[in-house]
Amino acid sequence: MKRVISIFSGLGLVAFLLVQTGCIDHSAVIDQNQEVGNHNWTYLNKLKFDAKIDDEKVAYNLYVNLRITADYKYSNMFVLVTQTGPDKRSDARRYELKLADKEGKWLGEGSGNLYSYQVPILTGFRFPAKGTYSFYIEQNMRDNPLREVSDVGLRVEKAAQ
Repeated sequence: MKRVISIFSGLGLVAFLLVQTGCIDHSAVIDQNQEVGNHNWTYLNKLKFDAKIDDEKVAYNLYVNLRITADYKYSNMFVLVTQTGPDKRSDARRYELKLADKEGKWLGEGSGNLYSYQVPILTGFRFPAKGTYSFYIEQNMRDNPLREVSDVGLRVEKAAQ
């Protein structure tokens, strides 16, 4: 009986490791999200994400990850993304994230009361140098706080060659 349990435990561990290594996305440099407290995103809540770039010759795609509730009252969202490079220079850009179509249907992936988005903001982007880049994402809407925002994140991935 102990041998059967040992065999099944070993098989379970092997299966777990195979699933885990198969689920790793090797193109992603970073894919992180941060929870927004009480679903209220204030101007002062600038979310920071760091990405270590090892190859400046490769093109990258950057996405804003977003999760909102079905009670979010707009069909879009404006965010300000500030990128600070290893040379400490900053570049801020404003992006509009489309969240719903003209009829009001959410464009994101829905699960219960939450809708998830991964909106491209830069495609085929080349970083000027190797090093760690910091990204700050802040909401840039008129409402403060911006209600019904659950999570915000950043994905940086190597672009397909």
